[in-house]
Amino acid sequence: MAALAETSDAAETLLLVSNIEVIYNHVVLVLKGVSLSVPRGGITALLGGNGAGKTTTLKAISSLLQSERGEITKGSITYRGEPIAGLNPSELVRKGVIQVMEGRHCFAHLTVEENLLAGAYTRGDGRAAIARDLDLVYDYFPRLKERRRSQAGYTSGGEQQMCAIGRALMSRPQTILLDEPSMGLAPQLVEQIFGIVKRLNEEQGVSFLLAEQNTNVALRYAHYGYILESGRVVMDGPAAQLRENPDVKEFYLGMSEEGRKSFRDVRSYRRRKRWLS
Repeated sequence: MAALAETSDAAETLLLVSNIEVIYNHVVLVLKGVSLSVPRGGITALLGGNGAGKTTTLKAISSLLQSERGEITKGSITYRGEPIAGLNPSELVRKGVIQVMEGRHCFAHLTVEENLLAGAYTRGDGRAAIARDLDLVYDYFPRLKERRRSQAGYTSGGEQQMCAIGRALMSRPQTILLDEPSMGLAPQLVEQIFGIVKRLNEEQGVSFLLAEQNTNVALRYAHYGYILESGRVVMDGPAAQLRENPDVKEFYLGMSEEGRKSFRDVRSYRRRKRWLS
C-alpha cells in the first residue's frame, strides 16, 4: 500500500506562520501577530472559542482570505522554507497543503465517489495511482465504500465529514488543515473521526493543523497545541502539558482544583484569565 505522504524527521518544520496580521474589509483587524509552526509528522491543535481567529488563521495559510475580502497585512507564512502567502489555492494543493473546510462542504449533487475523485483533480500521475489511493481511502473509511454510489447531499453529517477528509486525501497531501472536524457530530462519531486522523498521521505520515473548539478531544489526540483568544496566541505547549495546565483546565475543560465547574461559574472567564491580565 503506497503512503500518501513521505515520512521524515518529526522535528523538521513544514509550516511556519510568523507574526501575521489579517484585516477584513480594510478595517476589521482579526489576527494580531499570530505565530505557530507545524512539524513534519505532527498533529498540531489550534484551540479557542468561537470568534477567536482559528478559521481565519487556516484561511490565511490556504490563501482563501481574498474570497471574503480579507488580506494579510503583516508577517509571513512559509512551507518547507518557501513563502506561500498569496499563492493560488490550487498551487498550494500541488505543494502538498490542503484545507478541509468547516461545515464539510461536499458537492451535494455528486456521489460520494465522485466527490473523492474530485480531490485528485490536480494530480497527473495516472488512473492506476488514483485508483490505488481511492482504495486506500476506502480502507480508512469503509462507510464511504458502502455509500459510494449515494449522493453526498443525502448522507449523514458524519459521512459527509469522512467524505471531505477523504477527498482531501485524494490530493496526496503532506499537510492537512482541518477546520472544526467535530462540529455538529455525536461524541461517538467525533472519536471515530479523530481516531482516523491519528491513524493517518501515524501510518501515512500526514501532518495535521486542526482548528477545534472541543479542547478536551483535541488535546488527547494532538502532539502540540496553541490557544487563540481575540486573534492572539495566548498560550502554547505540548498537548500533555496543556491538559494539565490549571488555566486550561478551568477555562477550557471546565475543571479546577475544586472539581468540575458549571458554565455559570466560568462564563466570565474572559475577564478573569490570568494570561490576559
